[in-house]
Amino acid sequence: MATPRLIRHLHGALHEHRGTDSSGAGRVHTEEKFVFTANAPMGKVAPLFGADKERVWAPDWNPQFIHPLPAGDEEGMVFAVAHQHLKSTWINTEYDRTNGRFQYVYLIPDVMITMITIRLRPQETQTRVDVNYQRTALRPDANAHVRHMAEGDRNAAADWDKWMNGYLSKTGSQ
Repeated sequence: MATPRLIRHLHGALHEHRGTDSSGAGRVHTEEKFVFTANAPMGKVAPLFGADKERVWAPDWNPQFIHPLPAGDEEGMVFAVAHQHLKSTWINTEYDRTNGRFQYVYLIPDVMITMITIRLRPQETQTRVDVNYQRTALRPDANAHVRHMAEGDRNAAADWDKWMNGYLSKTGSQ
């Protein structure tokens, strides 16, 4: 009996999923995953996944902290990020540097909600970084935006690798 559920779950993870509301209007849900290797031990890499510390390696990342003030990386941090003409509000739902687990949820009102889950795994002098983006359109006319964002998520591994490892190499953190 669990096998059909598992198959549906795996199918949903591999393919775009469309939900419907009571009016029958479809809303897109996407899930994209990628992996890259950070060229430093987990103890050096983990702090870089806090929203404040991410500024040092991610170009154009400039969160405006709401909590805590002054800005600091901790579970429950809340901040806003501008996305061209849109503004998102983020909350950190998991910030565990010791075990390499991070999760952020952000909302662009009336457009989309996104959950980003990051898991780190030590590999000798390097760190494996697994990233999972889940996005859901909040209205049918936001479906194209969600699909566009998911396409960027699908292709993000090379950028994250370049930016993170470029920073690590400049700072001698390897």
